[in-house]
Amino acid sequence: MAGLGTTEILIILAVVLLLFGSAKLPQLARSLGKSARILKAETQGLHDNESSTAKAQTEAQGQDAGQGAEDAREKAARLREEAARLEREAADGAQRPRGAIGSGEPIQGVPVSDPSKVRKG
Repeated sequence: MAGLGTTEILIILAVVLLLFGSAKLPQLARSLGKSARILKAETQGLHDNESSTAKAQTEAQGQDAGQGAEDAREKAARLREEAARLEREAADGAQRPRGAIGSGEPIQGVPVSDPSKVRKG
């Protein structure tokens, strides 16, 4: 163990016995055992997930090598469409009062250029 001798371990056990009492020691040992089992199961699950994820990624890379270029083109097309939509909305937004959302309702806490358009309640 990490540089602990028999004497040190006995001293630690005596202190634990004094702190928790003889009635609580079996319950404490059970809870420590359960915690250790749970920790072991979780770390094992993480290792299994990592290995299966890595295996799936290598398989997907081999199969999707040809689809990568097509996916990139489709993504670029979607981004161009989104940019055009945002530009149209920005041009339309110049006509909306400041602080208004799509429905024309002002956002609470944001100043509005025309105070008469603020709805109360």
